[in-house]
Amino acid sequence: MSHWTLYDPKFDAGLWLSSVVDNSGDAILSKTLNGIITSWNAGAEKLFGFAAAEAIGQPITLIIPEDRLQEEADIIGKLRAGERIDRLETVRRRRDGEPVHIEVTISPVRNAAGEIIGASTIARDIGERLRHAENQRLLVREMHHRIKNLLSIVQGLVRVGRRRADDVDDFANDLSSRITALGAAQQLVLRLPGEEEPCVTLSEVFRAVLEPYRNEGQITIARCDAPVGANASTSLALLLHELATNAVKYGALSHSDGQLTVDITVANATITIAWREDGGSDDNGDQGFGTELMSAALRGLGGTIEKAWHGDERVVTICLARVQLAH
Repeated sequence: MSHWTLYDPKFDAGLWLSSVVDNSGDAILSKTLNGIITSWNAGAEKLFGFAAAEAIGQPITLIIPEDRLQEEADIIGKLRAGERIDRLETVRRRRDGEPVHIEVTISPVRNAAGEIIGASTIARDIGERLRHAENQRLLVREMHHRIKNLLSIVQGLVRVGRRRADDVDDFANDLSSRITALGAAQQLVLRLPGEEEPCVTLSEVFRAVLEPYRNEGQITIARCDAPVGANASTSLALLLHELATNAVKYGALSHSDGQLTVDITVANATITIAWREDGGSDDNGDQGFGTELMSAALRGLGGTIEKAWHGDERVVTICLARVQLAH
């Protein structure tokens, strides 16, 4: 079995090189020092949208945006001096006029006498890489923003709760349960780098926050697929936690035969939540820090709340703007 080598008399180095260039996934092109395109491979056709017949013989400005023309002049100047441009990130223009972010390596081309007569360019599309980097940057900023917001909320809970607390253990327990509720909601809406924005529904947030209070058959939550955004989830978690805490202390969840039913109605731009507790006392915790916290949470959601008794059933009606809930 014979093997082809560079020393094989049948080996055509020019043909070999031409095949490598033609089949490269990168855009490979060449130009004169006057900026006239002299070669254009299949990768260049794919990247820039011009067929070889359209590009060869045309000035390189065919693919250079007007605001980058000076950059080309600087490149030609360096090439004339024999310099190589390595891994330059820049922007070029496709056939349809759309910009394309590329990384280029440009090398001077010499003739047999060693004179520089042009340049060869290898270009690679880096748009996806830049988009990924930008997404990473935005995710980090978003995480910093959320962490700062959560820390501010926790600091507020500590500051106000401490002033009203009569017992250190009660204060610690209340604070811990509120932070747990926040964590449950945030766990739903946070995403890892590279993941799509999670589609978290209103009923999912209800289930996550109420999970610690769930007894067999005692809590019924209506299904609602209205989306809940990352910003709204914090206020919503605090609101639901306070309602659940009151239900455990004074209402339907304070005894084993109580029943909590959450009905959710969506009408156009408004979501109405009917929190129904069968059983409980008239007190139901409608005072103090918890009430202040619910009011603050509702302000964050742009919502309203009404409380009423219908026989033995206590009904808390919450109205929320759908667009604000999704934010």
